[in-house]
Amino acid sequence: MAVSSLGNATCSRCAEGFGTKEPIVNSGGEVWHTKCFVCAQCFQPFPEGIFYEFEGRKYCEHDFHVLFAPCCGACNEFIIGRVIKAMNNNWHPQCFRCELCTNVLSDTGFVRNANRALCHECNDREKAAGAGKYVCHKCHGIIEDGHIKYRSETYHPYHFNCKTCGTELNADAREKEGELYCLRCHDKMGIPICGACRRPIEDARVVNALGKQWHVEHFVCAKCEKPFLGSRHYEKKGMAYCEIHFHQLFGNVCFVCNQVVTGDVFQSLNKSWCVQHFACSLCDTKMGPKTKFYELDLKPVCKKCYERFPGELKRRLAKAFKASPRK
Repeated sequence: MAVSSLGNATCSRCAEGFGTKEPIVNSGGEVWHTKCFVCAQCFQPFPEGIFYEFEGRKYCEHDFHVLFAPCCGACNEFIIGRVIKAMNNNWHPQCFRCELCTNVLSDTGFVRNANRALCHECNDREKAAGAGKYVCHKCHGIIEDGHIKYRSETYHPYHFNCKTCGTELNADAREKEGELYCLRCHDKMGIPICGACRRPIEDARVVNALGKQWHVEHFVCAKCEKPFLGSRHYEKKGMAYCEIHFHQLFGNVCFVCNQVVTGDVFQSLNKSWCVQHFACSLCDTKMGPKTKFYELDLKPVCKKCYERFPGELKRRLAKAFKASPRK
């Protein structure tokens, strides 16, 4: 602004007067030479005339941010306007988010959990997980007792009613085609019940055996408890067995190769052998059904190896043989 006369006015910075028709800057009732109206920090003119004032001193935007404006703990940019102070840091409102679900926390509040800022829902889930419990997807409370799964989420059962009879549900509720039913109504729908876990078989794969129906993964060998998964099983007295354990318990399994004996079998010493596997346990000489052999620790020993035994050992074996019961 140019004026013809300023009388006794002086520059607010250098305290010198103004020349006639000299351009001046007038701000807040004070006047400056144009060369004196500069940033108090870098002494440069204010870009586009924009400045910030703090404690009576004027600063360009950059220096004001560096000196006085807080820096966001998330994006590391200066914060102009509303500042969120939390977790020993400063944040833009839109940058202060839950560390698990990333929802904005500036207007909803947060909980400090293991030095993390969490929303209330995520904090409840973390507490429940630490206690080995579930968090209800509807009320966000910890589920102390039984729960139900509905559309892949966990709920208190009492938030729902049976689609058919309208009764309040409990932990035995079942989901079918996107609807929830009490156990009684669900069972009336003709859904098969697994003979092992007694829960409904909602999968298309059903095993029919032993007069019952089973989940595929629950139809297992009564001995080793491995699922058959479609392989052959053997039934005995209302129980199902895999091939190996059926023959071990009720048939013939070779003592040497541990395979089911499908052809001729040699039986002795309460054991079974494939004919080609019956041999001396010491020298591995093959022996036939008519070959004379001796017993040592319930294993066959050929005559040649037996003759090499010390006399005392042979006497003890003979004595044990005479004392053993005969069938």
